[in-house]
Amino acid sequence: MSAPSELAYLDVTPFTADHCLKCNICTQACPVSAVTPLFPGPKTVGPQAQRFRDPDLPSPDGSLEYCSSCGICTLVCPHGVRVMEINTQAKAHLAESRPMSRATLRNWILGRNAWWGLLGTPFAPILNWLFTFKPFRWTMEKTLHISQRVAFPKWAGYTFRGWQRRRERSGKLPALPADAPTVVYFHGCSTNTYEPAIGKLAVKVLEHNGFRVLAPDQGCCGLPMQSNGDFDAARRFARHNVRSLVDYARRGIPIVGTSGSCLMALKGDYEHILGMDDEDTRTLAGAIYDISEFLAGLHVEGRLKTDFRPVERFDAPFRDALSGAPVPYHTPCQLKAHGMGRPALDVLDLIPGVRAVELDADCCGIAGTYGYKEEKRQIAEDVGAPLFARVREMGGKLAICDTETCRWHIAQMTGARVVHPIEVIAQAYGIETDS
Repeated sequence: MSAPSELAYLDVTPFTADHCLKCNICTQACPVSAVTPLFPGPKTVGPQAQRFRDPDLPSPDGSLEYCSSCGICTLVCPHGVRVMEINTQAKAHLAESRPMSRATLRNWILGRNAWWGLLGTPFAPILNWLFTFKPFRWTMEKTLHISQRVAFPKWAGYTFRGWQRRRERSGKLPALPADAPTVVYFHGCSTNTYEPAIGKLAVKVLEHNGFRVLAPDQGCCGLPMQSNGDFDAARRFARHNVRSLVDYARRGIPIVGTSGSCLMALKGDYEHILGMDDEDTRTLAGAIYDISEFLAGLHVEGRLKTDFRPVERFDAPFRDALSGAPVPYHTPCQLKAHGMGRPALDVLDLIPGVRAVELDADCCGIAGTYGYKEEKRQIAEDVGAPLFARVREMGGKLAICDTETCRWHIAQMTGARVVHPIEVIAQAYGIETDS
């Protein structure tokens, strides 16, 4: 058996699994087991089953397929058991033991989002139309088991990295002093090809606060492959990112990003799920910051510029949605796993007239590519139903969320416009995306 196939869970989870006291707190908190009998709960398929797994035998845990890897079980465990990590590693072992099937091909395709984003960019108008064409969506569901009900992102037609290169060549970078502090921006696949406007705003907000922003060579964080059981591919991307970014971390340069799920992969999954427990991986993890976390930290240090415009001076769509009423804010599960509180709310509270209110629903249900799968689509919708209801109750015009697939899912299910916190912060600074 090759080293990747042995899977790191055999080395790291016996210790944590033995701390499980079967209190069932994780099962009570699990959003998936609450809506379907197909998943008996994270404790049952995780620490309880882990004691009986043999790495040399096929895994019998078919119900593992229905774990969304949202991470809530790990968050709520009072004994520090990494329940989600155990389940994710066991799912990968299950995937390795199965022969090739349509589901395997489907998972391989969903895990390569970075490739499809780049390959599709030159053909954005055609593909954006094709993915709304009902016969095509029906065909995908029947052949690949990718749900025809899911909200696919739209290709922007250009990339964030292309914009960055053009900006550098044109000399449009802001004039900064020679001793200006530096940050690295980790944009992720989604921002690069589907939502480059978010990356542009993030860069400009950081520059507005006096930072020189670098976006060095980087690849997919590996999470889509990891979530679909392809640990070999996920590790290849992870090692590439560690090699590309660790030197910045060693020099004390913070690495800031706008995708909570991508950042959690760099910050924790490489070590605790993919088994890359080495000095470089830990050094990189220690330099990772969500952009709201980074900005909130600047405010605590007295370094954040607070020259915010009041809501009355925002562009019309934002002004109309934010004036005089609270706006719902959803904290994605992956962002909760960072253990940093709700820094987006801390920063949004500084903007005159913005009243962001965190919703009490735990999970939107999409869990990355989980809700894209035909057999799991209804579960994703059922898990998110309380969240969708709260958004509608609060007016349903605008909502705020930090992670891309969550935004797309909430927007589809509620009809609201769902934006990243950086979009509101940029509005408050008067920053535009047109250059």
